[in-house]
Amino acid sequence: MQNQILWIMMLSSFLTPFTSSALTLSLPDIGQAYQATPNELGWVIEIFLLTSIIFLLPMGKLADRLGKRRIFLWGMSLFTVSSLAVALAPGMGGLLFFRAVQGIGAAMIYATSMSILTLVSPPDKRGRAIGWNVSMVYVGLAFGPVLGGLLNYYLGWRSIFCFITAVGLVTVLAIMRFLRQEWIEEKASGRDGLGALLYGLAMVLMMYGLSELLNQSYAWICLAVGCVIFAGFLFHELQVTQAILPIRLLLENREFSLSNLTAMLNYSATFAISFLLSIYLQSVLGLSSREAGLMLLVQPVMMAALSPQTGKLSDHHSAAKLSSMGMGIIAIGLLGFTLTVYLRSLWLLIPVLLIVGTGFAFFAAPNNNAIMSSVPKKYYGLASSMLSTVRLVGQVLSIAIVTLLLSIDWSWLEATDRVVRNIELSFLVFTVLCIIGIVPSLSRKKHPSEKN
Repeated sequence: MQNQILWIMMLSSFLTPFTSSALTLSLPDIGQAYQATPNELGWVIEIFLLTSIIFLLPMGKLADRLGKRRIFLWGMSLFTVSSLAVALAPGMGGLLFFRAVQGIGAAMIYATSMSILTLVSPPDKRGRAIGWNVSMVYVGLAFGPVLGGLLNYYLGWRSIFCFITAVGLVTVLAIMRFLRQEWIEEKASGRDGLGALLYGLAMVLMMYGLSELLNQSYAWICLAVGCVIFAGFLFHELQVTQAILPIRLLLENREFSLSNLTAMLNYSATFAISFLLSIYLQSVLGLSSREAGLMLLVQPVMMAALSPQTGKLSDHHSAAKLSSMGMGIIAIGLLGFTLTVYLRSLWLLIPVLLIVGTGFAFFAAPNNNAIMSSVPKKYYGLASSMLSTVRLVGQVLSIAIVTLLLSIDWSWLEATDRVVRNIELSFLVFTVLCIIGIVPSLSRKKHPSEKN
């Protein structure tokens, strides 16, 4: 039964990254179909991230009260139905609305999948299970551009969401057939409505402010007000007993808090890699989108191949050392990207992608294992929600950093040289961020198995 549940979690972990990576290639066709502006097309991606971030922690709390299986099933069902609704959307407004609903469904999946996987996996096999789960995330990222590009080319962009609907339906049926046990935290009583409201409002203002920093003059105000409200949210959470975010756990559990901080820094430093390389390969080296997509397959394929093994290693060796080593390898790779772009080399890119893929494999599964193994069972829902929250926040920060750096105007340089300079600068900043992330990663002292 554990194997069936692992396959269910792997399917769910494949769907959400596949949706995002496959959708990227179809955005131009969506723009033509609805006569959408570039800003509106940007929100096709951003509104999904925004609603996912807003609902993640509240859904984790709700799962403790109503049951993790129930919320996971509801989330997968909502994600599946909304995917079909996106495919049938008559206009841009409807598409954005259903993408937002899709984000809510994804939040319910994120908030429960890792905690269920942790609950059903024996401590000595937990890292292996998490490794296989992580590998499916990378499979989704790898095959999204390839399969999504083929579906988009031959059947149109709506076929991507029809495919997602079909896989989602299979997953829902598998949940109903094989995932019978329910997990409810008995002590999860009371509500934190004010906390959920403050958190949601803060996330909306902060994420919107970051996303529109260069487009809207009032974005700075939104960002500042969001930060103030978030500070009020943190203060409120310290005062209540049934908080959606137990601040005291973060303050008292060093391994949990540092592992989450490490994850956020990692995603902040790495999420925009494919975006930057896509610009470099197409705008600087002149490759087609198909050629660029095939080149970028190298990194996620390496991640998917190695993650099960690194996850298994974290069952018996220090997750802190493994993930720190992964961060170090990624930092070397990011520096390699800087050199590659400076030399405008195509073939140097392949070994650097292999290096970064290896670093990711050594980081992701061991760090996820460290997070889930650093808390008691009653906090598995929170840990799963926090892991997904810091990942999504890191992704938004990564895109915000790139957006700011790419806007720097080196007026004395030619247009292509300006692009190259800004991409180099972006990779240098990401290298520094990655090196900084090694510090909290190494500061964790205990091996996850000591917590079980």
